[in-house]
Amino acid sequence: MKLRSASYLLAVVLLLLASCRASGPGTPARTVAEFFNKYENRSGFKATDWNAGLATRFILGRVAKIGGDNDVSQALTSIRTARILTFTPTSGSARDLVAEGLNKEVDGLLANERYTPLATVNSDMPNQLRYSVREQGGKITELVAVGKQETTDSFVLMAVSGSFTREQVTALSKILPNVISGVN
Repeated sequence: MKLRSASYLLAVVLLLLASCRASGPGTPARTVAEFFNKYENRSGFKATDWNAGLATRFILGRVAKIGGDNDVSQALTSIRTARILTFTPTSGSARDLVAEGLNKEVDGLLANERYTPLATVNSDMPNQLRYSVREQGGKITELVAVGKQETTDSFVLMAVSGSFTREQVTALSKILPNVISGVN
């Protein structure tokens, strides 16, 4: 009896996840990179990219040494790229994207098996960032932050790629809200 109810619950959860993934305008993105490529030039979206070349990482390493050898400093020197995509439905076509399931597509791509959600400090706070990570070989290779404003259907999506430890990701998650608010 318990096995049957557990199987039924698993089937319902899988159907819900599949519907999240299947939602959205056109073919839904499965990764954050696909999402950026799909939407960065569309109405209502603003994309900002930053790539850390060897010289930039060297300079960040030197600056980080001034601040001490801590998780934030080490995380900053481990960043390879950072991409921020903001969305505000200011045009008719942008509002149409929301009606077609854009927000569900964002939720669905993070429900993808490649992303693991991180616990949030206080989920009752409005507009708080939610974090997910992708791991490979014991290192976190991508940190994704999503912030939504339900009242306006606006959101921000930030992807930081590099090679991070859990401690470094925790340190980055404390400073990312300030970075994102500076971009908006």
